[in-house]
Amino acid sequence: MGSESISETEHPLDVEKPSPDADIIDKAPDGGARAWLVASGGFFILFCGLGFANSFGTFEEYYLTHQLKGYSPDDVAWIGSVGAFLQFAIGALAGPLFDRFGAWMMRPAAVTYIAAMMLLSLCKTYWQIMLTQGVLQGICLGLIMFPAFAAVSQYFDKKRAAALGIVVAGSSVGGIVIPIALAKMLNGSSLGFGWSVRVIGFLISPPMLWSCIVITARLPPRKTNFWIGAAFKDVRFILLMVATFFMFVGLFTPIYFLPTYAVSRGMSATLAGYMLAILNAASTFGRIIPGILADKYGRLNMLALGGVVTGIVIFTMNSVVSNAALVVYSIAFGFVSGTIISGASAAFTICAKDPRDIGTYIGTGLAFSSTAALIGPPSNGALLSSYGFMPVAMFSGAVCLVGGLITLASKAATPQGILGNV
Repeated sequence: MGSESISETEHPLDVEKPSPDADIIDKAPDGGARAWLVASGGFFILFCGLGFANSFGTFEEYYLTHQLKGYSPDDVAWIGSVGAFLQFAIGALAGPLFDRFGAWMMRPAAVTYIAAMMLLSLCKTYWQIMLTQGVLQGICLGLIMFPAFAAVSQYFDKKRAAALGIVVAGSSVGGIVIPIALAKMLNGSSLGFGWSVRVIGFLISPPMLWSCIVITARLPPRKTNFWIGAAFKDVRFILLMVATFFMFVGLFTPIYFLPTYAVSRGMSATLAGYMLAILNAASTFGRIIPGILADKYGRLNMLALGGVVTGIVIFTMNSVVSNAALVVYSIAFGFVSGTIISGASAAFTICAKDPRDIGTYIGTGLAFSSTAALIGPPSNGALLSSYGFMPVAMFSGAVCLVGGLITLASKAATPQGILGNV
């Protein structure tokens, strides 16, 4: 940022002074062994963390017939939504911490995350599951996820959306392996809940260790204010936060309720558990391919397209009735929704004028959007309990569509305008 002039809207403390590191700051390697090692660490962080979080639909179906049999779908959905909210909300703290101090906070958070997994295996009541799977794991995941996003963004510039797409694809691969393993162990074996969860904990420990070793910051830490006040004067940044909020409200509906919907249409519980694995398998390609296209055709363009198309696909959920149609639907939704997951973090990096601020922009932006994860699934659970799946599909599809349109509107705040390739 050293060669850039201070705009009239920026606070002096929010602007970096020229430093000996200015040349380094302007040149991301966009590849090389070190950069791809960091990307591999980010991939495995999301494999372990979001891969497990994306399995909550399997837990939802199991909880409703076992430990939490007397609770409603929206009561159980609160567990997953609190976890999803906290893992993104903590970004308001984790992003600036990375920008100021580096990736050190990942190590204790990763150890605590594994410990929380082992504690979950012992849980039997609602409040125990809420505290471990919802609160503790949600906080720890945020503290390891945002340093991964920010570190990868420092190593890539022109290929940033593609690199982040590969990183976020880790959650899809984890969302294939973990739901299948859980569905098989919970419904088709004698292991029981406790050992099923502990096996997952043992599975994710080695890749989590690898990530903690290889993920480091490339750039020197910034020395300005902890939070960047000038970010909230950027109309594009505000619009992107609002757009991502709306898309997240609708996005989590199939992820949380597709197994329950499949069972209501006559599918077996074990096969219904595989729907999330199929969804996440398709989402792997939906996160990588649009990321590559975003670097060529514009990150905001791809995010807007992903929001609109995902909304349309959600509208059709209640029309899918056969097992074959449910499989096809899972593939379609997984692919198009992957654009939102990978595209949101890449879009927020556009707003950062200094790459040393990327962690703060991603963390703050996704922290605001995370309130959608808190209210979306329980709201849809309440609609489901009272009116069935049709209102759930209509509501979630509409808000996701609105989010895509707001992303398109945010392009008007860019120098290239709404028709620009950004």
